[in-house]
Amino acid sequence: QMHLVESGGGLVQTGGSLRLSCAASGRPFSSYAMGWFRQTPGKEREFVAAISWSGGSTHYTDSVEGRFTISRDNAKNTVYLQMNSLEPEDTAVYYCAASLYVDYLTLRTSYDYWGQGTQVTVSS
Repeated sequence: QMHLVESGGGLVQTGGSLRLSCAASGRPFSSYAMGWFRQTPGKEREFVAAISWSGGSTHYTDSVEGRFTISRDNAKNTVYLQMNSLEPEDTAVYYCAASLYVDYLTLRTSYDYWGQGTQVTVSS
């Protein structure tokens, strides 16, 4: 079992920045690709970004490309999501997740473990 704990959410104004962190324990972190998803009330959880186990490959949904950056530190068992130029539409609960897949990382079903989520609110 892998345990994931997100942190770094909060309230920020439009155009501001936040850095989310996700600390992992219980399984070999460097064996897993990691992803960030987000969810708003009444909507499905949607893909935001993913990073390969080595950090050499990243993927983003179109709406955050150029504004968000996913990274990882395997020595610290932590994955990050740097969010810049935040917009009210980015308001959501953000979840990190771990996957043993190499491909299909945009799909929720590819992930084996999930954190509890952290709230991000962007005010206009």
